[in-house]
Amino acid sequence: MPFSTVIAGAVAGLALAVAAAPATLTPSALTHPVPTVGGVGHAAPVAVRGVSAAERLTVTLPAPTGTYAVGTVAVRLVDRSRRDPLLTSKPYREMMVSLWYPAKDAGQASAVAPQMAPLAAADWDRHSGPPMGIPKGAVDWAATRTHARVGAPVDPRAGKLPVVLFGSGDGGPRSLGTALVEDLAARGYLVVTVDFTYEADQVEFPGGRVVRALPLPDKLTPQVIAKLLVRHSRARLADMRYVLDRIADLGRGRDLGEDAGRLPAGLRGAPDLTRVGALGQSLGGSVAAQLAHDDPRVDAGVNLDGSYTGPVAKTGVAKPFMQVAAQAHTRANEPTWKSFWDASTGWKRELRFAGAAHGSFTDLQAMLPQIATKLPKVPVADFVGTIDPARSVSAQRAYTAAFFDLHLNDKPTRLFDAPDPRHPDVSLIP
Repeated sequence: MPFSTVIAGAVAGLALAVAAAPATLTPSALTHPVPTVGGVGHAAPVAVRGVSAAERLTVTLPAPTGTYAVGTVAVRLVDRSRRDPLLTSKPYREMMVSLWYPAKDAGQASAVAPQMAPLAAADWDRHSGPPMGIPKGAVDWAATRTHARVGAPVDPRAGKLPVVLFGSGDGGPRSLGTALVEDLAARGYLVVTVDFTYEADQVEFPGGRVVRALPLPDKLTPQVIAKLLVRHSRARLADMRYVLDRIADLGRGRDLGEDAGRLPAGLRGAPDLTRVGALGQSLGGSVAAQLAHDDPRVDAGVNLDGSYTGPVAKTGVAKPFMQVAAQAHTRANEPTWKSFWDASTGWKRELRFAGAAHGSFTDLQAMLPQIATKLPKVPVADFVGTIDPARSVSAQRAYTAAFFDLHLNDKPTRLFDAPDPRHPDVSLIP
């Protein structure tokens, strides 16, 4: 049974975003764990009987709309100041992050980055695709390419780069936000995406090591799920603050950390820590709000359809904040959205996307409709609703960029003043 179905039945009113989410708190790796030690395993490609490699489906991501080419680099970070909060037997916390930034057009000088690292893609194929109705081996997940060149030099024309930290939904890998974050990078931002080890379905580390999510408790009552979300939220908050510390070091011209490796030319000194935003989908959006509340370095935040977990649900924020909702998500049926909204005293906007579902605010919005053309039994609407995929992605990019341009770059916009005919699915909620 897909984990989203389990959650929908168990939560029953805990949080609409949790109950409905296929891409949040849906770590299918947790429902079908591979026998490993400490959540660490090595994934191998899996094929469907009768399906050759040449017959496997491939999908694409929409190209960025900004003016810059995009570069990216993946880095392992190690925080030795604390034990791992999810696997407490481990004396340090490690995580994978990717940095996305405006780059010089490197042409063929460097490779185009894949959306998912190869072993992570194989593990996704084995454990994360089937709960969405996608048979193992039917899709070549490793073949999906981004539009970013690995290690390309930073484009100096972009100047100092405002920073945006991105967190996916609970259980989701950092790669599920690629379409949105590389568009921000193409508009002149440094975006840092974070994998939350032992929570994300799978995390691939250098050297071919794949770390899978820890098993869930046997009985998933609403109380158990609520405690799990709080635990994950706290771990993520500490992770994000640590990542921001390392980006601050990078802004001072230092290395990211002990395993940073060779960084792209121009990246040291590029981050501008006087302009920092937080962005996340589902639980990632809740953590973005808590980070904006707790960390004075964060200036503004965006929550993509996430219920609020932890103190910020009642305290709100005093900084600019935008919450973006799927069609069924309202302040009337989500208590934490109302309490957060009422308590927040800064600039604030709420948007609702007609026809969108919770997974619409992930790369699944672009990917699943393509897959369903060849695999019609995939329940696309359950995951990404009925909204037109291209319009959905375009609107998410436009409103997210306009928000951060306004509050990090002092760039005026009228996009939040009235409905925009270019984005007919989006409503401004008073």
